[in-house]
Amino acid sequence: MSVLIVYDSMYGNTEALAKAISAAIGGDVALSRPGAVDLSALAGLDLLIVGAPVHGGRPMPSVQAFLDRLPALQGLRVAVFDTRLTSRMVGIFGYAADRAAASLKDKGAILVGTPEGFFVKGKKGPLREGELERAVGWAKSVLEQAK
Repeated sequence: MSVLIVYDSMYGNTEALAKAISAAIGGDVALSRPGAVDLSALAGLDLLIVGAPVHGGRPMPSVQAFLDRLPALQGLRVAVFDTRLTSRMVGIFGYAADRAAASLKDKGAILVGTPEGFFVKGKKGPLREGELERAVGWAKSVLEQAK
C-alpha cells in the first residue's frame, strides 16, 4: 500500500507523531512537509494522511495552503490527525483535524478512521505520556480500514 503522510510541526510534536505513524504503517510510506509535496505524487497513492498542530481551530497555515491547492481527490482514501492542548477548547474554536477532514471530503476523498487529536502538555509540548503509543494504534486502525 502506497501511503503519503503530509505534516507540519512547530515544536516537533506533530513531527514525532508523523514518524511514529509512518513506522507503524511500514512498507511504502513517504513523509513530507506541505510545501515539498509534488501534487503529481498523489496519482496512484492508496492513502493520504495529513497532520497539523491546531492554530485557532484550524490547521497551521502551511497545511491549510496544501489543502487549498489540492486537486479533486475522487475516491482517494484519507486520514487526518492533529496535536492539541485540551479537549475543552473544542467549544470555542474546533479542531484542525475536523476541518482538514471536511476539506478533503469536499474534494471527493474518502475518510478512513476518525479524525484524531493527540494531546501535548503546554503550548510547546512535549506530547502527553502515551500519545505516541496511541498514535501507533490509530495508524494501525486507519491502515486496516483503508484496505
